[in-house]
Amino acid sequence: MNILPTIAAHNLSERTEEQKWLIDHLWTIGGVGIIGGEPKCCKSFLALSMAIAVSSGLACLGRYKVGQQGRVVLYAAEDAPHIVRGRLEGICRSNNIDLESLDIQVITVPTLRLDKTSDQEKLKNTVEKLRPQLLILDPFVRLHRIDENASGEVAAILASLRDIQRTYQTAIIVVHHSKKGGASSRAGQALRGSSEFHAWGDVNLYLRRDHNDHLFLSVEHRDAKSQTGIPIQLSEENGNIILKVTDSNLDDCLIRKISIIEKIDKIYDGQNTLLSFTEIRSKVGARAVNVGQAIKELVAGGQLEKVSGGYRKIVTQ
Repeated sequence: MNILPTIAAHNLSERTEEQKWLIDHLWTIGGVGIIGGEPKCCKSFLALSMAIAVSSGLACLGRYKVGQQGRVVLYAAEDAPHIVRGRLEGICRSNNIDLESLDIQVITVPTLRLDKTSDQEKLKNTVEKLRPQLLILDPFVRLHRIDENASGEVAAILASLRDIQRTYQTAIIVVHHSKKGGASSRAGQALRGSSEFHAWGDVNLYLRRDHNDHLFLSVEHRDAKSQTGIPIQLSEENGNIILKVTDSNLDDCLIRKISIIEKIDKIYDGQNTLLSFTEIRSKVGARAVNVGQAIKELVAGGQLEKVSGGYRKIVTQ
């Protein structure tokens, strides 16, 4: 009789914090997920910055330490090879390292169709041969000819990637676009196409711009504390364009926002009471623009939901 293997729950494997992180508090070892955002939000630049960090062992975005250094395999479907190389070299120069010293392998086929079994097999064989710590596929829209709103078709592709991750313990990043006009939605719900994208990720990173064109990063983990409202920006250093966390904004903007977020959280006290914006602002006692931005971050991070008449706390069981 054929049966499925089982193991007692207390004998399941454990891992320490040191064994958990590929990039500290940013991406887990062997985690799959999405880098999502609207056009021109630096999604590809963030993916390349993570590639440099993992392959070099240097902190990502100037802040997040690398827990597991190793080979990276990259498929950049939208950008010409010289653009990819130029961006990678610029990030390397800003960190005083040589691109030649890094083990970043770039897939060079003109097209890769993950809705085709033959191409799924080729990608799996490539990962089996190279055994990278991290596989980056950028962007999803260039990897198929399916209907992204058809959950069954999307799920089949994502399942093939999950199979690669589980077989070879390779972390996988898929760059994906958000819906047009989705800035007011919860970040995961703003992803274009099927809800399978949001559900699939062990880690999802979301990039958004506020009304002042400031760029913010939100980090959503399946089994760790999520973070919202991390200010980042493209900046030029010695002629090189890099993406990094902006410390100056952390000191004033982010700390102020966290304080307001904590106050809002205390107002709800774990209950899903319906409160209007006016009621929240009155209880917090802060400027409307700051309260509004904090509420946006809470909605994007999945702590609040916007409903008719105001906002409710999303209470997890």
